Amino acid sequence: MSVFLLAQSNNAALWTFFIYTVLVFVLAGFANKLLSERNFLSEYFLGSRGLGMWAFALTFAATSASGGSFTGFPAKIYTHGWILALWISSYMVYPICTMGFMGKRINQVARKTGAITVPDILRDRFESRSFGLLSMFLIVFFLSVNLIAQFKAGSLLLQTLVQDTEIFRSTAASLGGVMQGVEFFDGVNPAYLTCLLLFGVAVILYTTYGGFHAVVWTDVLQGIVMVVGVCILLPLTISQVGGMTAGSKSLAEMVPPRLGTATLELPAPARSGDSLTDLWFVQTQEDEELPRLFRMSGTVSLTEGDSTVEDVKFVELITPSEIERQLDRMQSMEGFDSEILNQASTPDLATCISPGKEHLIAKLGEFRGYEHGAGETGHYISGPGPMQPPADPTAEPASDPGFLPLSMAISFYFMWAISGTGQPHYMVRLMSFKDATTLRRAIMTVTVYFGLIYFPLVMIFCYSRILLPGMENEADKIMPLMAVTVTENAGAGWLAGILVAAPFAAVMSTVDSILLVISSAVVRDFYQRNINPDASEKTIKRLSYWVTLLVGAFAMFYAINPPKFLQDLVIYTGSGLAACFLFPVVAAVYWPRSNLPGCITGMLAGFGSHLLMHILGSVFYGEFTRPYNLFGCSPIIVGFAASLLTILIVTPLTPAPSEELVRRYFCKSQTKPA
Repeated sequence: MSVFLLAQSNNAALWTFFIYTVLVFVLAGFANKLLSERNFLSEYFLGSRGLGMWAFALTFAATSASGGSFTGFPAKIYTHGWILALWISSYMVYPICTMGFMGKRINQVARKTGAITVPDILRDRFESRSFGLLSMFLIVFFLSVNLIAQFKAGSLLLQTLVQDTEIFRSTAASLGGVMQGVEFFDGVNPAYLTCLLLFGVAVILYTTYGGFHAVVWTDVLQGIVMVVGVCILLPLTISQVGGMTAGSKSLAEMVPPRLGTATLELPAPARSGDSLTDLWFVQTQEDEELPRLFRMSGTVSLTEGDSTVEDVKFVELITPSEIERQLDRMQSMEGFDSEILNQASTPDLATCISPGKEHLIAKLGEFRGYEHGAGETGHYISGPGPMQPPADPTAEPASDPGFLPLSMAISFYFMWAISGTGQPHYMVRLMSFKDATTLRRAIMTVTVYFGLIYFPLVMIFCYSRILLPGMENEADKIMPLMAVTVTENAGAGWLAGILVAAPFAAVMSTVDSILLVISSAVVRDFYQRNINPDASEKTIKRLSYWVTLLVGAFAMFYAINPPKFLQDLVIYTGSGLAACFLFPVVAAVYWPRSNLPGCITGMLAGFGSHLLMHILGSVFYGEFTRPYNLFGCSPIIVGFAASLLTILIVTPLTPAPSEELVRRYFCKSQTKPA
């Protein structure tokens, strides 16, 4: 169904999106002019510390609303239901925690020392080169991993918009021919790789060229696009599911699907460059009124001469009302052969009912129900939500009662509300605002902004299960597919460009910010402060450009084979950074007695304990991004506890800092701070 709608979309959506992208590059061009007029380091990485309220608020909000917010987060909502409202609820107090608690103080400290980066602050606060290097390496490690998730998100979004244009199909087919025979590209979709290259080159170039002000100005544009996109998508979605009452009733009736694999049997040997996507199969049953209904997941790329394709992922719908709705949609499609529904099926075989593909046969393998919620209704509208089966069929059932039991709900409240305070790429934003009035107004603005973004997203993507069933194995695509589906249903296909631009904007705003933080860590904290303190501005400028380019290329390379769920990577990097940085930075800027041994061991304790939970997850569950939850709590709680206790224990047992150092950072200066 989604492919049919995409095929009917006119080029207006693509042109809308293209105009938006051109505006981003125009802003980058204006920003580049400022680089020649001001101090390069301060301007390129901090915008000369002069952001006003709207620029500061929207760049902070847009950076926080990453690709996970519009890609990974909707995927989780689609998979687990209304429980995600509790999962994300603390984002409403996130600006108060992050901006209110740390904003003024970290801005003051940065101005006193002329700090440009977070490692700058920690190095100067404790006069420790080793602390600056340690924090720099941790920032580069975690944010580089986060970049991989963001690049995957950008590629998936772009693919949805352009996949039915002729020039894109021919380009992807040509790239697929080049990829054949190269072991590294086994299983990589040529269309995905094409979009990854297009997205990656675009965002890397404008970030490298324009620096911080390009990022800020594009973030303002992207922040506006995001909230407008959500405000358009919400009423369209609600109206097309028949209203909130009807939509919630449909969700309450749903039973979690079954997941499995099948072998595709082709009617004729495949040609080079052929692919199959978004196909539906039925298996009629003599004793049942409704047939079994299956959706093939993802895109299957065929090699020349293929007659069968093994281990293709499928989703089987279980809820009778879901099956009826989808069959009604299929029968309304041009070219649908209704006679297939009246034919008896051979056991273990299913017939394709997608128009033009009726000769495809699927030999069904084993299908498994969810670990929590299998065969039961109501789990999509109540906690703790359904939980999918493990990737390994031989694995022991998980002990967690569903996706989000109470202990995990509490953990994630801390994850969003508190952990953002410990993110170095958000701290950099806090160094850049103009004055205290700007900060206060920005806190209120961002709080309202997040309210307009996140609660509507929960509603939209819960109801997306009704409009786009069977997407469990590729839920990261649900946002752009919903954008195209609801606009086509409303007869306004051109709106899809604006709606797809919203998540694309979120990804771009996060990628450009992370690129600059990593670049500044390498150029400022590693090269200038440790290798060549007397480096000329020309050298620093050239190195900044090259590092930004190389870091982006590195992340783009590793995004070729990314993990299944984007949000898992976002959670890992976000919680890891918070466990490492939150309490050491808080102690450094607020506690006069804090010292180097206490803060550096606290940082290492947070990193080690958080990493240990993920290592144990690999041992017990076979997945690094599925951590072991000690006492039912997320690794971030374990990391926070370890970091805080270490600081509180080690600091009093080690020598106090010098009086001169305390006076420098905790005595009021003559100059009025921000």
